Amino acid sequence: MKFTTRGRYSVQIMVDLSRRISEGPVSLKSIADRHNLSESYLEQLICELRKADLVRSVRGAQGGYVLKRDPGQITVGEIIRSVAGSIAPVDCEYQTETLSCSCDPDEQCLTRDLWVRLRDSVNELVDSIFLSDLVKKPGDRTDVD
Repeated sequence: MKFTTRGRYSVQIMVDLSRRISEGPVSLKSIADRHNLSESYLEQLICELRKADLVRSVRGAQGGYVLKRDPGQITVGEIIRSVAGSIAPVDCEYQTETLSCSCDPDEQCLTRDLWVRLRDSVNELVDSIFLSDLVKKPGDRTDVD
């Protein structure tokens, strides 16, 4: 299973904003320069992140983008879904909410349970990882005795 560049770059944007949370608004140009990414592509992604209520824009000379919530409240799953849609390993798994696929209705799809379990496992994983987990520096410990 491969994630799209939309999902990957959106996570990069959000991690960058998380790392610079104390610096105030961050420009897309600075993010693009730091990660060697296209600013125009990031503009498309930041628009979707705004629609998902994950970031907000700040106008003015020192303007840019900031997180709308604490990094400990934003999951990787919601970031990816905000720009890429459903996270599913095969197309038939997200055509309807009931997970019915385009297989012959008279035949039981023998692999459906596999795809459902895989989809659920991936979603559970990305929904358990918060931005705050990604911005921890090596050596940071949260389990100090």
